[in-house]
Amino acid sequence: MIESWRWYGEFDAITLPEVAQTGARGIVSALHAIPYGEVWPRDAIAARRKEIVAAGFDWVVVESLPVHERIKRGEGDLPQLFANYRQSMANLAAEGVTRICYNFMPLLDWTRTDLAAPVAGGAACLRFDAARMAAFEIHMLGRAAAEDDYLSEVRARAAVWFQRSTDAERAALVSAIMAGLPGAFDRYDVDGLRRALAAYDGIGRDALRTNYKRFLDEVVPAAEDLGILLCVHPDDPPRDILGLPRIVSDGDDLEWILRAADSPANGVTLCSGSLGANPGNDVPDIARRVAGRIHFAHLRNVRKDPDGSFEEAAHLDGDTDMVALMRVLLEEEARRAGEGRADHAIPFRPDHGHHMLSDLDRDLISGYPLIGRLRGLAELRGVARALAHG
Repeated sequence: MIESWRWYGEFDAITLPEVAQTGARGIVSALHAIPYGEVWPRDAIAARRKEIVAAGFDWVVVESLPVHERIKRGEGDLPQLFANYRQSMANLAAEGVTRICYNFMPLLDWTRTDLAAPVAGGAACLRFDAARMAAFEIHMLGRAAAEDDYLSEVRARAAVWFQRSTDAERAALVSAIMAGLPGAFDRYDVDGLRRALAAYDGIGRDALRTNYKRFLDEVVPAAEDLGILLCVHPDDPPRDILGLPRIVSDGDDLEWILRAADSPANGVTLCSGSLGANPGNDVPDIARRVAGRIHFAHLRNVRKDPDGSFEEAAHLDGDTDMVALMRVLLEEEARRAGEGRADHAIPFRPDHGHHMLSDLDRDLISGYPLIGRLRGLAELRGVARALAHG
């Protein structure tokens, strides 16, 4: 497996020389300053790649080449947006960058309510608290059908939190919910989010799937021609949220996507944390079901509560059996190597991580500390080495 590290370029306080000390060999990065839907210029791609290579790394995965919201909604000048996406893929391929992670989540990427929830021993983690999310949806956003999405005891705790919360605490909650979009151009306050959600009125699961199928039809043939591997990232959290449908949340969803464009170019980012937040998901089993089309892996763990809350656990300590999952990935690599494939190795990165030690005093991107991910990478490296020795 190719040990990799997500790096946000000019938005990242962690430097490439620091990353080099983790032992990672690959960099996962993107051009976060370019607005969604615009073409990524080849010279900008070349400059980013030159910077990465000069530091001793390979640029192994683009994360992400974003899908414009109009494509997800199926409205507006879609031919131009599809053409721009294909041109960006062509420019990446011309610079030797051929794995692209993306997602099809409406409006928001990963969603949390707490960016620094306390962890035993003094560290901090990302947390999704069902009661705070309910407080936001019901009492702050005023979404009409939100009460139907939460258990009665969660709604009760949400009301108490809202009544007792200060303006600063409510502002912090909004900021946390928006934090899953580092480098993105669209940020919403409560009124702006209401307007953005209104644009999705009438778009349910079937309509979103139809729009996704059109996207695949438009870009997968070009990916085949360019030698690019596309790998969709699962929903985070893997459930409908804010009244928006989520269609990449479990094994059945992933298998539908792979059938929708039955091509090796159409693959999966196996994110153990996103899938692991769904109590119905057996992550190692899902990995077995889609193993042949896993092009990239995010390895992290979560610990779930019965009310729908969850938080980031240490990489080997959450609800997902990480050893079993790593075994699936290594067996798939061995199968590919047995076929003589030069691209048999699967890039993976330690995803998220606890903020701890000196990272607590640094202004780092939420969920992407240095030391917490270093710990995760070391633990995952140990598991892989042990499994490789039988």
